[in-house]
Amino acid sequence: MKFVDEATIEVTAGKGGNGCVSFRREKYVPRGGPDGGDGGDGASIYLEGNDALNTMIDYRYTRRFRADNGESGRGRNCSGKSGEDLVLPVPLGTTIVDDDSGEVLGDIREPGERLLVAQGGFHGLGNTRYKSSINRAPRQSSPGTEGESRKLKLELKVLADVGLLGLPNAGKSTFIRAVSAATPKVADYPFTTLIPSLGVVKVDAHRSFVAADIPGLIEGASEGAGLGIRFLKHLTRNRVLLHVVDVAPIDGSDPAESACSVVRELERFSPALAARPRWLILNKIDLLDAAAVTECRERVVAALGWEGPVYEISAVAGMHTSVLCGDLMTHLESQAETLRSDPDAAAAEDAAQEQMQREARERIAALQAAKAEARARTRDGVEDDDAEMEVEYRN
Repeated sequence: MKFVDEATIEVTAGKGGNGCVSFRREKYVPRGGPDGGDGGDGASIYLEGNDALNTMIDYRYTRRFRADNGESGRGRNCSGKSGEDLVLPVPLGTTIVDDDSGEVLGDIREPGERLLVAQGGFHGLGNTRYKSSINRAPRQSSPGTEGESRKLKLELKVLADVGLLGLPNAGKSTFIRAVSAATPKVADYPFTTLIPSLGVVKVDAHRSFVAADIPGLIEGASEGAGLGIRFLKHLTRNRVLLHVVDVAPIDGSDPAESACSVVRELERFSPALAARPRWLILNKIDLLDAAAVTECRERVVAALGWEGPVYEISAVAGMHTSVLCGDLMTHLESQAETLRSDPDAAAAEDAAQEQMQREARERIAALQAAKAEARARTRDGVEDDDAEMEVEYRN
């Protein structure tokens, strides 16, 4: 199935039913009085989290959704039937943004969690409602109100505890395969990972976390090079980032410079994301001797000015991966306990999440606008060349 992490849809809630003007008519009952019923409420539209979904491909083909209108009221004080609410399933990790105002309406993270995105219209009142001591035979009613209509942008950011970051062929997919049951594609050429891949890492009984592998970054990704920075937004929900560095790249590049290029692209994309907890992972140490690994480690740490945790592993050989996963699990559990017990820490985390997602949204929008402008300039240039071209017709 194709992976789609963004979609724009239009939702229109149902209109409320009109009230009815009616009077009671029965034999031997003159002037029976008003008996017009109210209309029914228009149906509302909700988005609901569904853990069976992992893409928004369906919303690429169906973009407009309209809920049922409420029925009008009838005589004999019969109210109209209300419309049945429309519930649209979305993957967990979906952020809902009003496309016109840019307002973030909500974030769906739990299965069954619902968010009201379009309120149905209120029902109209029948003439029975207007009866009073001075108005015994009212001939007035009210119409139902219109339902809300909105244009929504749905943004999916995969839910994971740990995110893998690095250049293509750094060994991120191999690491996911080694520590989980996930089987992302692995090959000896760049960009084998084209979409985010998730794997559940089981450390012990009832102790596990989710790791996410995203397509690799290259120099200039923030300007659209390679697969660009589109998938970096999926790291905004991760609590720890693993910066994977290939200590023995097949192209002979310098691991220290490669590590710095990834950090530069991350900082250009979102300073708040670049400030998230990161661990440095030196991968493929089985290809070098101990002295070469130590020398590479010193150069990478010095180039980055690194002060955080450093791990030396070989994902393909399974060297030291269990130690890394155990330490990650302990760190995540400690972090979760801190967020539960410290309201200030939880508030700071929520603020950081909001800032990262805002920066990611703005950066991606700016990149898309720049690409659109470049396409427009190219198209205009082609049109100008055609206009100046002299065409000679011959019989």
